[in-house]
Amino acid sequence: MRKWTTWLPMISVLALAAATARAEDGRPLVLATTTSVRDTGLMDELIPRFEKESGIHVQLVAVGSGAALAMGEKGDADVLLTHDPDGERALVERGALVDHVAFLENFFLIAGPPDDPAGVAQAADGASALRRIAGAKAPYASRGDDSGTHKRERKLFRAAGLAADPTWDGFVRTGLGMGATLQVAGEKRAYALSDTATFLAFRERTGLAPALDARTPDLRNVYAVSRPNPAKLPAGRVDVEGGKRLAAFLTAPATVVRIAELGAERGEPLFRPIAAPDAAPQ
Repeated sequence: MRKWTTWLPMISVLALAAATARAEDGRPLVLATTTSVRDTGLMDELIPRFEKESGIHVQLVAVGSGAALAMGEKGDADVLLTHDPDGERALVERGALVDHVAFLENFFLIAGPPDDPAGVAQAADGASALRRIAGAKAPYASRGDDSGTHKRERKLFRAAGLAADPTWDGFVRTGLGMGATLQVAGEKRAYALSDTATFLAFRERTGLAPALDARTPDLRNVYAVSRPNPAKLPAGRVDVEGGKRLAAFLTAPATVVRIAELGAERGEPLFRPIAAPDAAPQ
């Protein structure tokens, strides 16, 4: 299967690559998205459909949500697909992003060894689960990459009464995407915070179990599409019309239905449509 993903570890390299593409004739439309969306195979399903329908070539840059939002603010991407409501809200309020639509959701869960040595399954919510893991000094794998998942993890640690970036023997920061971090956690028999979709996609490879899959409010995970505000950028910096077409395609009812169908073979959808898509950050 042809792969449509591009991953590079440094945001400066990503920005340079995107800017270079813009300088060339026939530049691709740049979609900056989260590694969780890439790792689930969602874009392998959707991008070829959009390209066939529109005749527009898309370059996918898969990074953490923090890096994707930074690319959008600088005009190094034409469309963003992220899951960092707080970061998105800040950019929308500053006028850096427009046409923000929260349209999909799943939940974060705590993945861990099947025997659950920290007793995470008895926790009431995400914050209390991380409190149990920290109290037991159990092995834990953090992305540590300023992604939407990492930002939620930091928020949960704070809610648990702990430092946002704690440390103990067995706590590792991978600096990697969600799929790779789950594989590290599997190798180390460690816990990790993961979105449900990527956990399901990697479950057989990691040997991890859903230690806490509680569907509590603090684990709700909302995905949104937005575009850089062209009025805040030099003329021609972003492909406004192409960006509008891709954003409309991603949030179209037919596309959302197809997204909801993905993962049925694993027992549940990887993502669920939000009943009433909301143009305001959640």
